[in-house]
Amino acid sequence: MADRTESSIRIDAPPAQVLAVIADFASYPQWTGAVKEAEVLSKGAGGRAARVGFVLDAGAIKDSYRLDYTWAVAKNGTGSVSWTLTEPATLLKALDGTYTLVEAASGTSVTYQLTVDVKIPILGMLKRKAEKGIIDTALNELKKRVEG
Repeated sequence: MADRTESSIRIDAPPAQVLAVIADFASYPQWTGAVKEAEVLSKGAGGRAARVGFVLDAGAIKDSYRLDYTWAVAKNGTGSVSWTLTEPATLLKALDGTYTLVEAASGTSVTYQLTVDVKIPILGMLKRKAEKGIIDTALNELKKRVEG
């Protein structure tokens, strides 16, 4: 199993508000730079998305993929949302991640862990740098969307 890359950010909003933005997949194309389409394909317990299809366009990297989601969250929004790639995509071989939301003194601490594996050979150092870029961009976009 590949190493995970991880980063955290503090968002000035309660965990439930942050979780609502994370769970609103239909809105991802409005606030995420690379996700051009997101469609909930199936729902699980509590009506939350269980499988979501995405179309990614990050310049040189274009792909479509499906993720299965696991929701381990409390009513107040704290806990974790995890996902795993369910069907190998054109470029992606693995895409596993987790958002962990913890109530902070003023807002929410969000930690994002990500493991990406692609079908083309890539140096570990370059892969981790790309993962770090994906995570930092995602966290900053999430913060801007929630606080905006």
